[in-house]
Amino acid sequence: MKLNETLENLRVSYQASSLDINDCNLNPIEQFNKWFQEAIKSQCDEPNALVLSTITDNKPRSRVVLLKGIIEGNFVFYTNYQSAKGLEIHKNPNACMNFLWLPLQRQVRIEGVLSKVSDEQSSDYFQKRPRGSQLGAIASPQSKKVNSRDDLEQLFIDTENTFSGVDQIPRPLHWGGYFLEAHYIEFWQGRSNRMHDRICFEKKNNQWERFRLAP
Repeated sequence: MKLNETLENLRVSYQASSLDINDCNLNPIEQFNKWFQEAIKSQCDEPNALVLSTITDNKPRSRVVLLKGIIEGNFVFYTNYQSAKGLEIHKNPNACMNFLWLPLQRQVRIEGVLSKVSDEQSSDYFQKRPRGSQLGAIASPQSKKVNSRDDLEQLFIDTENTFSGVDQIPRPLHWGGYFLEAHYIEFWQGRSNRMHDRICFEKKNNQWERFRLAP
């Protein structure tokens, strides 16, 4: 079977659940927390994985990162500030996050503005990471060209040797967290016949307005 024919015939009937606007928490952050806990219980892979979309030169770019906290209603992840996404965020902080939880036939789309978390918070989280992850954050020239896998491995070995015998590796200044302050959150629940439920929250005058969109 040709690829296009295979794709055209891929079908899933979404019947796992439904979502009524009156069943949603008036606070979308609380609604997200509820769905996130249900995603964990569903045992889906990497429930905290999200697609992060940024903008560079009026062009969208996306990649998968991991949610590492919700602090005062803001969605937190960590990365290299000198990476491609870090440079894009510096130029244009508008961004979108998208979570997909297939076992529950759900997704959540969050739009907002990114800012750096405090140095203290970045350092606190850095110390909670496995040592190998700490070393990798220092060793990798993220998003830069490297000649080979061997060169990349050597960078890690050199960094490992540099910090040999050091119990607490200090956080590099080029690595830290961002938080997304949301102004739009959409909860999508798959339904039969592609008549999906879309319940949305939009922040206006510091208040959340709730409404339904057609699928």
